Amino acid sequence: MGVDPYKNFRFLVEIDGIVQASFSEASGYGSDIEVVEFREGGDSATMRKLPGKVSYSDITLKRGITDSHELYDWHLAAVSGQIQRKNGSIIILDDTGTEKIRWNFFSAWPSKWHGPDLNSTGKDVAIESLTISCERLERALS
Repeated sequence: MGVDPYKNFRFLVEIDGIVQASFSEASGYGSDIEVVEFREGGDSATMRKLPGKVSYSDITLKRGITDSHELYDWHLAAVSGQIQRKNGSIIILDDTGTEKIRWNFFSAWPSKWHGPDLNSTGKDVAIESLTISCERLERALS
């Protein structure tokens, strides 16, 4: 009997010092290892590949804009040169709301904030977007 995969709409985001928040989208998080190619002397036909530096993608968070301005204030501090690095987590929940998978990110700071697109004929929720840059990301072992 197989295990059903978790649904992509049951998740939370926690950021140190900022209230745990529900977002409509969390995307972009991941890691890449640079591939360094070189040719060994005497073997001109084969390229060797070694791992290079590791980099972590920016995380984009989207949510309906509310009266809360904690995330915007965090970004505004960065705009004024006061980078406040925070750790956080992206958490997948099962159908009962129990935590199942957690990705922890470290030394993150808000590098972009975008306000909602507004349209006088629209009926959608006004969505704000925050992009955070982190120095490390790892899946927590459960």
